[in-house]
Amino acid sequence: MKKFGIIILTLFLITGCTKVNTIKEGGNDLRIFTKDTLVYDVINNNSFKGFGDLIFPVDRTIDKTMTLEDVGDIYIWYNYINPDKTVEIVNYMKEQVDSGNQIFYDIYTEEEKKEDKTKENTGLFFFRGNANAKFAIVNAGGGFMYVGAMHDSFPHALELAKNGYNAFALIYRPGENTAMEDLARAVAFIHEHSRELQVDVNDYSVWGGSAGARMAAWLGSYGTEYFGEKEYPRPSAVIMQYTGLSEVTGNEPPTYNCVGTSDGIADYRVMQERINKIKESGTNAEIKIFEGLPHGFGLGEGTKAEGWINNAIKFWEENM
Repeated sequence: MKKFGIIILTLFLITGCTKVNTIKEGGNDLRIFTKDTLVYDVINNNSFKGFGDLIFPVDRTIDKTMTLEDVGDIYIWYNYINPDKTVEIVNYMKEQVDSGNQIFYDIYTEEEKKEDKTKENTGLFFFRGNANAKFAIVNAGGGFMYVGAMHDSFPHALELAKNGYNAFALIYRPGENTAMEDLARAVAFIHEHSRELQVDVNDYSVWGGSAGARMAAWLGSYGTEYFGEKEYPRPSAVIMQYTGLSEVTGNEPPTYNCVGTSDGIADYRVMQERINKIKESGTNAEIKIFEGLPHGFGLGEGTKAEGWINNAIKFWEENM
């Protein structure tokens, strides 16, 4: 029966069957997502029961006929959204779940979520690296209107995992205050469950793009205690993409920035000035400015920024 299932799967792939290819084997529902798969077929997949709606922005309207090929249409302010990367990520998630690995973690208790319904739309997606390796938290942007994880945090987390690090993509409540409460809680959750998660909590890093970069910076500058949690160690490095934050408190951790010169939302000169101020205080800081790139380039695949994440990982390693 097992060989028969494999043969059917092969036939589906050869004949170019699109959308969600489904095969029954031993009572299990095996699915392969493609660019023609409906977004709602991913959300409602049995492997993602209980959190499938958080894979895509809950604060954006998703048409019932939208496929993974066109999902970039809902991520306003972003550029260079890669459908192939989207397909890779959702297949990775399903493979992880079907292999017995938990990929989603609630950061609030059931009681807390009953008291505040908005906390139901929060949590951490876990991209596993090596057991007991150091961890990173990645915060997507979205103008504090929605969480653009599929382009602005999931791809980064997956790359970090490929490099052996444990990475968590945070799904938070849009809004500056609620987002920071959720980020502080996420840091607390990982520290409190480090044995279960098999992560090293020393020298962790916090990443973010756009609004998510502000979150990373604020966490690094003010610490978890400022946002309602008890005091936990601050990150050893903050990695920021395209945000025009200018404030410098003097308490910044080592900071890495990258941005494009054609960004109409985050002025690269503002970012450059902030990095210079951090360096003046004696803290390690670095910025990469890419000529002609607009806002929200993510991993920057196929652009001048391609590979920036490797430099950012090296920066984090140097500041552990």
